[in-house]
Amino acid sequence: MRVMLKATLDTEKANEILHTGKMQDLLMETIDHIKPEAAYFGPADGHRTCFLIFDMKESSDLPPVGEPFFSHLNAKVEIFPIMNLEDLQAGLAKLR
Repeated sequence: MRVMLKATLDTEKANEILHTGKMQDLLMETIDHIKPEAAYFGPADGHRTCFLIFDMKESSDLPPVGEPFFSHLNAKVEIFPIMNLEDLQAGLAKLR
């Protein structure tokens, strides 16, 4: 299932990781593991935020996906199902 992960990073913890020079390595390691089809980064609600869109094959994939954000960045993590336009069109066709 296509999902979006929104990780809102704790500013203090992110500053610490950033100043040690480990932010890029941590993010790249996480992205290499998740293999998102899209990854976006920017401020949301005044915090550094990551948006990753990826295919989560099983619910048991949730712990290894979220844990790096929890344990290393003290992040608030949300994961929710999403659709692209083709998915939406297929879903709407099923309503007929």
